[in-house]
Amino acid sequence: MKRIMHIVQSPGGVERYIQMFLKYIDKNKYENVLVCSEDYSKEYYLDYVSAFEYVKMIREVDIVCDLKSIINVRKFIKKYKPDIVYCHSSKAGAIGRIANVGLHNRVIYNPHGWSFNMECSRKKKNFYQWVERWLAKLTHSIIAISDYERESALEKHICKPEKIKVIYNGIDIDDYDQKFSCYHLSRKDLDISEEAYVIGCVGRLSKQKAPDIFIRAAAKIRELIPDAYFLMVGSGEEQLRIEQLVTEFKLQDCVHITGWVDNPMEYVMLFDQAMLLSRWEGFGLVLAEYMWAKKPIVTTKVDAIPELITDRFNGLLVEKDDVKAVEEAALCIYKDKELSEKMCEEGKRIVVEHFSMQRVITEHDKLFENTSNE
Repeated sequence: MKRIMHIVQSPGGVERYIQMFLKYIDKNKYENVLVCSEDYSKEYYLDYVSAFEYVKMIREVDIVCDLKSIINVRKFIKKYKPDIVYCHSSKAGAIGRIANVGLHNRVIYNPHGWSFNMECSRKKKNFYQWVERWLAKLTHSIIAISDYERESALEKHICKPEKIKVIYNGIDIDDYDQKFSCYHLSRKDLDISEEAYVIGCVGRLSKQKAPDIFIRAAAKIRELIPDAYFLMVGSGEEQLRIEQLVTEFKLQDCVHITGWVDNPMEYVMLFDQAMLLSRWEGFGLVLAEYMWAKKPIVTTKVDAIPELITDRFNGLLVEKDDVKAVEEAALCIYKDKELSEKMCEEGKRIVVEHFSMQRVITEHDKLFENTSNE
């Protein structure tokens, strides 16, 4: 039996990925150890891992804190002696790979979206690229979650082509199918009228996910669809700013921000249409969840998203930060029921055929075997 140590810092989508991964990986072949930031809840993982360890890891660059994190992670690597160290996300990827220098195992890294593809200064992008190039030398295999992510890495000369493999993200379709009959959240629970036309989004209230564009578009859409209601599922560093925008546009009576929730799919089931207006996106896992739920989608034409969504086939694509385009797409779905239903049917078919977590596990299993035999 091979022992895999997963090192992870980032909450949100990465955490959901880790939860699904640990649930489905073959426990007869792999023993899993989880080393994670304090954002993670130990109780959830007790059935899936043989050991669970907290290390203080923060998203921001902090030399003192990061050095302590590296020292503590190295102690755990020495303690558990994993066959494979699997680092998830850029911060844990840096900490884990530096901590592992000189130790005898194989290192796999999944950035879950490259940091140098974020909207930031050229100086920061260059720094992130330099760090990733240097750390790639300490890595046996790199996983890209989309073709865009792989091509982006090769364009920036992060590593040689043979070192990076594409494994698309997936969702827990079986779990969603089983839980569907147990979803009891209703519009009444959220004080939403049964007659309302609900437009929703799921994701962190962060610059990346463009919640400001969602609210600006909501103000325009409300003028055209008087019974429109807007549901934002998530929390984040932009929440206060978004609440201020809601007040500025006088949308207090038709916008509800849930904050962090454990069951986002129950909220998705209340949507009449779903949006993801990201400014950059390595994959867009929530799009697969929208497709499973058969919700018509409006999303941005950025990075990897066109690999999941084909315009007017299983969703509508718009340019990022284009409030007018979002408004027009939302109105198109509202008016064109035939197009909406067709996109929902195609979306469901695509997600079932291509984006199951079982497929993700099968591809990882092959990678683990190949990595161990090198």
